[in-house]
Amino acid sequence: MEKVADIKDPVLVEEKNTDFEVRSLDAVCINQEEVQVPKWHLIKYMLLGVLFGIILVKSEVISWFRIQEMFRLQSIHMFGVIGSAVVVGMISVFLIKKFKVKTIYGEKIVLSDKKFNKGQIYGGLTFGFGWALTGACPGPLFAQIGSGATVIIVTLLSAIAGTWIYGRFREKLPH
Repeated sequence: MEKVADIKDPVLVEEKNTDFEVRSLDAVCINQEEVQVPKWHLIKYMLLGVLFGIILVKSEVISWFRIQEMFRLQSIHMFGVIGSAVVVGMISVFLIKKFKVKTIYGEKIVLSDKKFNKGQIYGGLTFGFGWALTGACPGPLFAQIGSGATVIIVTLLSAIAGTWIYGRFREKLPH
């Protein structure tokens, strides 16, 4: 099967690529990896993940107390971290688009536009309530568990269950 060159219409010559269409509904950046690399190349991602976890622990953004301070508007610590991440993300996306940055394997990075819909409000509120109740968002769950807060395993299993339930009932939910 050969792909048609037009990225906006990802149709395969023999069949329609429905996986691309479904993923494009959920992703900001869709990058189909074409390059096959040995599995041991994944070690670099594991090392970056461990480094990221250490940074999360040392900066106290996984601290339940810091998260509660944020939701009670008692400290600017978390707002500063989140605001910094948003600014870095905006600058990064701008630079990726401006300089047509490619992946480390030389593949083109495609950033798709997203439409706003009311489901994002419901999802954001659900996420925020869960974050406030548990003191954990999905990013640092593993860092929290790794730092000894094993009770977060309940939150991790709940996040997995919630993701599965969403996937199971996605077609019936308002989007």
